[in-house]
Amino acid sequence: MHRIAGAAAALALTFAAGTLIPGMAHADPAGAAACAAKLSKPARMIYDASAPQAAGAGDLKGLVTGQTKGLVMAGKIDRSGARPAAESAGQCLVMLKS
Repeated sequence: MHRIAGAAAALALTFAAGTLIPGMAHADPAGAAACAAKLSKPARMIYDASAPQAAGAGDLKGLVTGQTKGLVMAGKIDRSGARPAAESAGQCLVMLKS
């Protein structure tokens, strides 16, 4: 039972990080916008900074990480909440990938 739960969690993380096999996902801009509307303020800042480049990003996780670091360094989001905010934003951003 634990092995199945672990596998499901690993699959969810893979999906959230945007590392699906190319061609499997279909872009859903409306779904991404609806998802982004529910984000916390820090997560929304990360989403807004990353969204213009998300669709064509080869490494979505790297894009989100870079944007998040920039926002932290600029003092716009708190370092302690950066990771969960980035993960939340990533779940919405993956919907922009085609």
